[in-house]
Amino acid sequence: MAWSKTVKIYVASSWRCDRQPDVVKALRAVGFDVYDFRNPPGKNGFQWFEIDPDWEQWSMPKFCASLEHPRAKAGFDEDFNAMRNADACVLVLPCGRSAHLEAGWFVGKGKPLIVLLDEPNEPELMYKMACALCIGISGVIEAVKQLAP
Repeated sequence: MAWSKTVKIYVASSWRCDRQPDVVKALRAVGFDVYDFRNPPGKNGFQWFEIDPDWEQWSMPKFCASLEHPRAKAGFDEDFNAMRNADACVLVLPCGRSAHLEAGWFVGKGKPLIVLLDEPNEPELMYKMACALCIGISGVIEAVKQLAP
């Protein structure tokens, strides 16, 4: 497949992942259209403290109810629309449940999943679903170049 800078990439990761901003920057530097959940176009990315500064103390019923908060709905819609519009997903480890749900959605939709494995991680059998396992950002860039929009 021919390389096209018009490939739209959804970077799935975690707010706690220090590597995520570097991956976004590197992919954009090559010219790819990259969605950054931390900084969606024209706004800041969703964080639970926007709903309640004590979000880490929530009960499960409070958590479930909070998913219906207008800010949670808007944050979800922003990210999910970006997923729908993306051609591929780059999963940046370490990350948690949301990023893995996003990665699974891409696989289920038949869209390419690329996993960045540049730090020691626990082995994961289901990463066989990915079209590429890359050690280092240069590997991710090369894998994305193989994609056609």
